[in-house]
Amino acid sequence: MNTRSKSNASRSVADQPAMRAFAAYGVPCLAAAGAVALWAGIKVVFGVSDYLLPSPLAVLHAFTEQPSLYLSATAETALCAALGFAIAAAGGIALASALSIFRVIERGIYPLTLLFQMVPLIAIAPLLVIWFGYGRPSIIACATIVSIFPVIANTLAGLRGRDAGLEELFTILGAGRLTTWWKLALPSSVPSILTGLRIAAGLATIGTIAGEFIGSDRKPLGVLITSNLRSSQTAAVFASVLLAACVGFALFGSVSLLGRVVLSRWLRGR
Repeated sequence: MNTRSKSNASRSVADQPAMRAFAAYGVPCLAAAGAVALWAGIKVVFGVSDYLLPSPLAVLHAFTEQPSLYLSATAETALCAALGFAIAAAGGIALASALSIFRVIERGIYPLTLLFQMVPLIAIAPLLVIWFGYGRPSIIACATIVSIFPVIANTLAGLRGRDAGLEELFTILGAGRLTTWWKLALPSSVPSILTGLRIAAGLATIGTIAGEFIGSDRKPLGVLITSNLRSSQTAAVFASVLLAACVGFALFGSVSLLGRVVLSRWLRGR
């Protein structure tokens, strides 16, 4: 019995990496395949016209007709989304850190940061085109504005949530504000910062597409969506939207992967 129990235990331990890999990659792939099957089933069962809902094969055909066009558009959108996210990440963490160190500034500046969340982007996008001109600068500004508030809010919450006992110890030892921020507040806020970055990664893609609708001098995915929509090429619109979703997933996945590495080191450091 002991030998059997040991062998069963060893098998369960050996199966753990396979189960984790299946949970991490297999389940999302099965979910995506199920969504495509449901899409095709609705198309066939209800007889929806191609104008309203093209089939998955029609969308694939639209992509394969001009793959270079779609790939270059995807690369342009991904570049603007990544730059906007990077600016939002750096600026949001820096601004939240300044607000946590200087409470007087926080009372005056933090309410203004709520404008990033409350004002619709579509309302200020034309102003960004006027200020930055057509092209990448205005699109990157759109992505930054949409994605910076979650970084500020989550970073500030993490900085405020530092251990009160350790903060008192730093005060007794005569540590200044910057030292306390660097050695106590910032390390303890790592999980909150990563949460804000994950949220911002998805929002950056949304802001990029919205900016491309109004002020692009190239042919990114947002321009392809609007141009194909005007010509009633629904399959091409679907292809562009799916590629935009892929950009968002890729950016979110990259941030999540980086977050896992940073968080694992943070946990070992504690």
